[in-house]
Amino acid sequence: MAVWALGINHTTAPLDMRGRFAFASDQIAPQLHGLRQSMARPPEAAIVSTCNRTEIYCAGDESALDHTLTWLAESGGLTANELRAHTYRLEDGQAARHAFRVASGLDSMVLGEPQILGQLKDAVRAADEAGALGTTLSQMFQRSFAVAKEVRTSTEIGAHSISMAAAAVRLAGNLFEDLAQVKVLFVGAGEMIELCATHFAAKNPKAIAIANRTLERGEKLASRFGGEVMRLADLPDRLHEFDAVISCTASTLPIIGLGAVERAIKKRKHRPMFMVDLAVPRDIEPEVKALGDVYLYTVDDLASVVQTAQASRQAAVAQAEAIVDAGVQSFMHWVDQRRAVPLIQQLNAQADEWRLAELTRARKLLAKGEDMDTVLEALSKGLTQKMLHGAMAELHAGDATARERASNAIQHFFLRNSR
Repeated sequence: MAVWALGINHTTAPLDMRGRFAFASDQIAPQLHGLRQSMARPPEAAIVSTCNRTEIYCAGDESALDHTLTWLAESGGLTANELRAHTYRLEDGQAARHAFRVASGLDSMVLGEPQILGQLKDAVRAADEAGALGTTLSQMFQRSFAVAKEVRTSTEIGAHSISMAAAAVRLAGNLFEDLAQVKVLFVGAGEMIELCATHFAAKNPKAIAIANRTLERGEKLASRFGGEVMRLADLPDRLHEFDAVISCTASTLPIIGLGAVERAIKKRKHRPMFMVDLAVPRDIEPEVKALGDVYLYTVDDLASVVQTAQASRQAAVAQAEAIVDAGVQSFMHWVDQRRAVPLIQQLNAQADEWRLAELTRARKLLAKGEDMDTVLEALSKGLTQKMLHGAMAELHAGDATARERASNAIQHFFLRNSR
């Protein structure tokens, strides 16, 4: 069984390219189906898609990395050659190591951040529900979760972590003297927006509003922070009211355009506006960044902010990597054992066939009135002869090399206790 992984992330591909390959949650099942059906022998498969990465994990009889690359490239409207330079392609132990490091937060933009573990679990659950998760990938991911738990409980890898949400608050604090006088608009109502709202709410801003496609979810989040809720359709008319806008939706197209921001700035009499686009693909048109009174940051722009706390955690990285190494070795040992399963099954089937043949013969002899001890003696001799027939035949083979090989094998398997 081969295991392989193909992916792009914040270190290998720019934001707009990552946006081409960002899959919404409701796209995962059909994409998995399409990937598996594109191969003659459908592999086990799982897709991980977050704002910082899109990764495909597969397991099958033999690696199909090139085919997987071609399939992913076509899904984003690129050729395999165009995408290749931005991907990492890993097999077997290296693929497992990458999955374990991702789960443990060692491959994240924010070292040790815990959010990726939940996203990975969601991806595994989606693959399972789509019928694409088999024994090998399931075992690999379950082990990755166990490794991640050990890393978090026995190292300081997550200590003093600066999350994307905290980084956004820090940047806003650099722009505004007093966040208590700032009106904040959150666009979306997912997990990332909830994290951001929690961090901003701790600064007691002047007002909080949630704009979401469905009012029910927006109202639930707004009620937690004493904020108001609005429809996305109302954004263009009300954008000027807010000093800070943080957006993270699953929209495939920008929902805040250049024209809307220009009108908002004009209504604000050019008072500065702080904007953070945490979505992949983008929620805010990139041209907005050129406006003089707008401070627009993307997920990639936040990288330098979150890196500031990295140095204090580097001492824990070596310990975490050692835990990952042990997990990878254990998983690959399990995979090696799995490779012997077909042979073990054949051996058990052959032994059962011999056993049933001798039992049938013994029952016939008993039915004829043969003595019990005589029948048992015949059964044991018959079973022994069947089990040793192949070994004896090899020992009597004409080829000296074959006899030597058979002799060593027989001593190893049958005469171990006599040595």
